Amino acid sequence: MKIVIKGAGDLATGVAWELFREGHRIIMTEIAVPLTVRRQVAYSRAVYEGRAEVEGVTGVLAGSAEEAIALSEQGVISVLVDPEARVRKIWQPEVVIDAIMAKNNIGTTLTDAPLVLALGPGFSAGTDCHAVIETMRGEALGRPIYRGSAIPNTGVPGMVGGYAMERLIKASGDGRMEPVAAIGDIVEKGSVLAYTGGEPVYAQIDGVIRGMLQAGVPVKKGMKIGDVDPRKDESLVHLISDKSHKIGRGCAEAVRTLVGRQYGIVALAAGLSSRYGGNKLLEEQVDGRPLYEVTLDKLGAFSDCTRVIVTRFPEIAGAAGERGVRAVINREPERGISHSLQLGLTECLRQNPDLRGVLCMVCDQPYLEPATMERLLEEGFSYPGAIVCAGHGERRGNPVLWDRSYFPELLELTGDTGGRQVIKRYPERVRLVECGEKELADVDIRA
Repeated sequence: MKIVIKGAGDLATGVAWELFREGHRIIMTEIAVPLTVRRQVAYSRAVYEGRAEVEGVTGVLAGSAEEAIALSEQGVISVLVDPEARVRKIWQPEVVIDAIMAKNNIGTTLTDAPLVLALGPGFSAGTDCHAVIETMRGEALGRPIYRGSAIPNTGVPGMVGGYAMERLIKASGDGRMEPVAAIGDIVEKGSVLAYTGGEPVYAQIDGVIRGMLQAGVPVKKGMKIGDVDPRKDESLVHLISDKSHKIGRGCAEAVRTLVGRQYGIVALAAGLSSRYGGNKLLEEQVDGRPLYEVTLDKLGAFSDCTRVIVTRFPEIAGAAGERGVRAVINREPERGISHSLQLGLTECLRQNPDLRGVLCMVCDQPYLEPATMERLLEEGFSYPGAIVCAGHGERRGNPVLWDRSYFPELLELTGDTGGRQVIKRYPERVRLVECGEKELADVDIRA
C-alpha cells in the first residue's frame, strides 16, 4: 500500500523500515533542517546528504512530490522536504502515519487518509486518528491503541545501563551547534563534546556517543543535541533500536487490524464432492489433518475480519464454532456454489453491514498461504471497486475479493458457476495478486 510517514527521525525510520520490508511503498516527509539526534539510523539524514542507508534499506531525497512518487516505485524509501505533508493530496496514500513525535498533534486529522496512525502522546484514537501506537518503554511499548490515548509524556528518558537523564547531551547556550566529538566516539565523563553558542557542553557519563546533531544547526539552551550510551557498544550506533523496531511492528499490526475490520471472509465448505467420490473435506488429509481443519487454521489468522464458513456438515460447523468462526448450514447444496456464496455473504452483512468487501475462498485449496490472503485484502483496500483474484502468471483462481459494489449482483446469481459470471461482465476491473502455482491447486480427486 501507499504510506506517507510524517517525520523521518529514528523512531519514524524504524516504522518505515518495518513497513518497507513488508512490501509497502513509503514516502517520508521532513522539515528543511532536521533535528534528529540519532542521525546514523534516521532517513532524515538524506535531507542534507542526499541518501541514507539504514540496515540495508536506502532512503533517497526527492526534489519534488512527483519525484518522491517515482522513487517510491523504485525499491527505495522516498524522503521529501514537505513539513505539511502536502504530497498526500497528490499521491492519495492509503495510510498516513504521524511519527513527528512532537508530543502533541500539530496538524494530523482523521480524514488525512483511509487509515491514520500516530505515535505516542498527543493523539486520541477515534478522534484525530484511527490508532495510536504506544511509545513509552515497558510492556505496552509498540501496542496499538484503538480507543483513547498513549501514556502521557513524562519528560524522562528510558533507563539504559542504569542511567536516564544523565545520558542526554543538552545545549549549554543559544546559537549554532559546533560538535567536538562525533557519533561513535567513546567519551569520558567531563569531556567536552560540543560548543553551543560558544559555550562548552560536557559529558555527564562515560560511554559511546550514539547520537548528535550535525554542525551548524541553530539550537536553544537546554535543547537535546545528543545522547551517550553507557554500554559503550559502538555497533549500536548503526542499528535501529529495539524500541524503534517494536513501534514499527506495532504500526504494521495496526494496519493489518484496521484493514481486516473492514472485510469479511467467506469459506465455502458445502460442496457435494462428486468428482472426489466421497466427503473430501472430512476424509482428505493434509499434514495429518482433514482439509476443513487446514482452512479453519487459515481463518484463525484473520480474527479481525468477519469470518463465516458455509457448510452442510455438523463436524465442520462444530469445529468452526470452537474457533470463533460463524458457521452457516447450507441445507440445499444441490443449488450450487452460488447459493453457498449468498448464504455466506448475507451472514457477513448481518454481522457487519458496513463491510468494504468480502473475500471468498474454497475449503479444498490446502496450500493457499495466509500471506496471499492478506495481500488480496490490501490490494482491495488500495483499489476500491476492483475484483481482486489470486493468480499465477496468466492463470486466475481463488480466493477472490469482492468490493461491496458487487454484492447486489452476487446475491442474484444462480447455479454452480459462482462469481465467474460477474467477473466476465467486468474484465477491466480484475486485478491479480501473484501467488505460488501450488497455492491455486484444489483437491478434486483422491490422491
